[in-house]
Amino acid sequence: MSSISWAESYLGQLRAIAGERILMFIGARAVIRDDAGRVLLIKRSDNGHWSLPAGAMELGESITECAVREVFEETGLTAGEVEPFALYTGVDYTFTNQWGHTYQLFVTAFRVPRWSGELIRVTDETTDAVFYDPGELPEPLSATVREALADLATFETSGRLVMK
Repeated sequence: MSSISWAESYLGQLRAIAGERILMFIGARAVIRDDAGRVLLIKRSDNGHWSLPAGAMELGESITECAVREVFEETGLTAGEVEPFALYTGVDYTFTNQWGHTYQLFVTAFRVPRWSGELIRVTDETTDAVFYDPGELPEPLSATVREALADLATFETSGRLVMK
């Protein structure tokens, strides 16, 4: 898997054409846990926040392929299996990033029950990657982390996909 630049990405190309209007952001987020139940967080190089591995889907790939690719790009780990547990959509999931670009999200959250490889702590997109106890998460923490972990707990209890 090779990483592409923002300008080469689907969203980068679309942003160049669309200007400052709100765009749809279709993407994936992944929860990876180790044998001790700790959650893998990455420290994003763009804003310094601790986050779950995540990113936008590219043309020609499925949402599952997007999750697997983002996990690899941001952690060096290979997701052997991904299972969707939540969908985040709608006006409540509209955000403006640090560059002033506004997106309405359609994000699928996946748990990664099987993974392999050696964790890479620094990548093109990250400055660190660490497994944390869910009760002792670092700051600054992306707002999406606690919500995703709560939704995963709901999914694991009920067996039903969480849709927001």
